[in-house]
Amino acid sequence: RRGVGGPVITMAAFSKSIPHGCYEIGHTWSTSCTMAAFQVTLGAFQESLKIYAPLYIIAAILRRRKLDYYFHKLLPEILQSTSFLTANGGFYIMFFCILRKLLGKFYIWSAGFGAALPASYLAILIERKSRRGLLTIYMANLATESIFRMAVTRGLITPVKHGEVLLFCFTAALYMFFFRCKDGLKGFAFSALKFIVGKEEIPTHSVSAEQRNISLPSGHPTEHQAIKDSKEKTKKSLLALTRRLVDKICKHGPRHRCCKHYEDNCISYCIKGFIRMFSVGYLIQCCLRIPSALRHLFTKPSRLLSALYNKENFQLGAFLGSFVSIYKGTSCFLRWVRNLDDELHALIAGFLAGMSMMFYKSTTISMYLASKLVETMYFKGIEAGKCPYIAHADTIIYAISTAVCFQAAVMEVQNLRPSYWKFLLRLTKGRFALMNRRVLDVFGTQASRDFKGFIPRLDPRYTLVKPELGLHS
Repeated sequence: RRGVGGPVITMAAFSKSIPHGCYEIGHTWSTSCTMAAFQVTLGAFQESLKIYAPLYIIAAILRRRKLDYYFHKLLPEILQSTSFLTANGGFYIMFFCILRKLLGKFYIWSAGFGAALPASYLAILIERKSRRGLLTIYMANLATESIFRMAVTRGLITPVKHGEVLLFCFTAALYMFFFRCKDGLKGFAFSALKFIVGKEEIPTHSVSAEQRNISLPSGHPTEHQAIKDSKEKTKKSLLALTRRLVDKICKHGPRHRCCKHYEDNCISYCIKGFIRMFSVGYLIQCCLRIPSALRHLFTKPSRLLSALYNKENFQLGAFLGSFVSIYKGTSCFLRWVRNLDDELHALIAGFLAGMSMMFYKSTTISMYLASKLVETMYFKGIEAGKCPYIAHADTIIYAISTAVCFQAAVMEVQNLRPSYWKFLLRLTKGRFALMNRRVLDVFGTQASRDFKGFIPRLDPRYTLVKPELGLHS
């Protein structure tokens, strides 16, 4: 219902309660709160160790850590992150039972948000400070997506067609603008964009063609010298002739004086950018799919071919390739039109390049990059003295975001990202799905919709309300 009845129904749902105990709703597999908490904590520890041990080892190898790190720091870091994730699961079931005993009943918010909020806050304090920011961004991204889905389900928001693409367009525009500005981006964000769009688009100040010193940097051959050297080295072979032809096509053609791609004209510059990033995108997807295909190499060898020719491989390649080529092409076009190299060009070029996400639509990518952009702008505001610094903001945001996701997992799992739901099932060894959501349907969130009518078998001796299915029925 909408209009006048909408808010009334919402308030009624918040004030509504059910008298069931924590055994009847939460830990339906065990009548003991202590035993249930122990089982969840033990299962969470086992799974957390399986997640973090290989993650830290691979990260250490890729970062080329010294031998001293493996002997003195690797194990403590693995155990610290494992303890954090274990505590997040163990504390949740503890506060689930504690809150029920304090309130004497369950409310729409207490089984999910209420129990997860203190549990998540205490858990994140265990984790290393250097990792809290990344975890906060990830969970804030998940929570925002869940809230949006909840709002759509309730008819409060009408989803925009290709909304994730539009969000990515605005995000890309601002990212590329900051990339072109002096001291706009630092660290990993700057390095990543430099790798994607190339060193030719490294930030420069606004400068007109007349003011620009257009002599080529030392070390770069002039066009005449390059052609002369090419002629001297050319051999009468197919490979040499092809190389010479490509060389001529690249170097002979329109290139504006403000463009910094000295080895190519504007057209070949865009084409090369597409080919390079298409290859990167294709290889990334292949590397993600091939390991699982190799496990079935002898039983199902066709899976290796399907991993190489999977549609998503080409979609990610097309996404990255077209992003780079559109950005470079638009930047070159604006330099020709305005006879000027200006960081404002990045706003237009970045927005148009964002449309490349039509090839590889991903709400996850859009939301994550938008969250990182908000974080970047917030810290810039702090540096400029225009935004207040909030102490422990990362821990508070993490706790609230995780609580929102747990609320969705308990009351309306259909509005939670499927990958995160699978993660929760893995972390609790499937116990999260054993909650008595049939009883929670009274709150009007369709809590049991995706559980195929599951009803737990309960021992009537430990229930406050007669169960639908008894232990021996």
